[in-house]
Amino acid sequence: MNTIDFKDGIGDIVEVVGALDFDHRRDGIAPRRLPAWTRTQVPEGMDPMVRMPSGVRLRFNTNAERVGVHFLASAIAPSPERRRAINLNLECEGELWSVSSLAGNTIVTDPDEPSGYRLVRGESDTVWFKDLPLRDKICEIWLPHNAFVELRELVVDDGKRIQSPTDDERKRWIHYGSSISHCMEAEQPAFIWPAVAAREARLALINLGFGGQCHLDQFVARTIGDADADVISIKVGINIVNIDSMRERVFVPALHGFLDTIRERKPNTPIVLISPIFCPSAEHHPGPTLPNAEGKFVTFTGHSELRNGCMSLSRVRQLIEQTVDRRNDDNLDYLSGLDLFGQADRDDLPDDLHPNPDGYIRMGHRFAALKLMSHASPTPR
Repeated sequence: MNTIDFKDGIGDIVEVVGALDFDHRRDGIAPRRLPAWTRTQVPEGMDPMVRMPSGVRLRFNTNAERVGVHFLASAIAPSPERRRAINLNLECEGELWSVSSLAGNTIVTDPDEPSGYRLVRGESDTVWFKDLPLRDKICEIWLPHNAFVELRELVVDDGKRIQSPTDDERKRWIHYGSSISHCMEAEQPAFIWPAVAAREARLALINLGFGGQCHLDQFVARTIGDADADVISIKVGINIVNIDSMRERVFVPALHGFLDTIRERKPNTPIVLISPIFCPSAEHHPGPTLPNAEGKFVTFTGHSELRNGCMSLSRVRQLIEQTVDRRNDDNLDYLSGLDLFGQADRDDLPDDLHPNPDGYIRMGHRFAALKLMSHASPTPR
């Protein structure tokens, strides 16, 4: 077998798109979706989301008919027996291949443990994408969006080669959002909604969707501002309502500050500001939200005298739209999240917060049609 060790081949032979840093382990490397300088600023609860490679791809050139990836996955599950399969996709010449694995570590949620979880160790695995075109081609492997991944080796058959890819001529799109952009409920990593939209518009995606962690953090704004981007989208609001992390007095200046930080670095790059999608319990009631006994997310009320300035989703949408109007920025656009996923889509919102796989795919098609196609990369000849 012809093998590339990820510890040696990253950057020189294999491009890791969407990874801005790596954890270096004894046997491999693990992608991170924020740069190294943010490590001292990232809250403890956000770090696991940064380490899940939603939207991250391995990009390379090969003439191989089969490509294998050796990796160790760590997935969160109630027990090893109930863990979901870990899926990977390979994209090549407009087609997608899919493989899955049940191997790896299981992170079992356990309230009796001081950390809240315990680790059940498993084995690494090598998965194979087969029947690829018999010619030189660019391949992109979409890494799991809902697990931690330690990359060890990229493998092809003897006599076949792996080479660094040609420059990606597609425009670059950076997207920032919550769990609804992280898309852990999607069945395949290539079918998170930002990936669906990016393929339709032929854009190279950088996904900064972090489950539960979209709170207009300045280190994210600086990351976006410093990155190479032709178009930017920011989908904000649901996490702020979910944990009641901001009141109206703080939210609007924080949103302005986030945009200001990006604009200091990218004064003219198009930005699409997206408000929250439909969430029935929070449409007209402020958060926080928590899952009930049926697993549905519902809002919890508090003392009325302490709720002054708390925001419902309908109010968040008004404030975001007002912010866009008042900034007088010709390259700043607004999209209501209800245009991506509204009340009519409720059947695909099983926990009343997160879309199911079909809902995410529909969101991707809608966003591409509504906002991305005007920024689409030219179709190659």
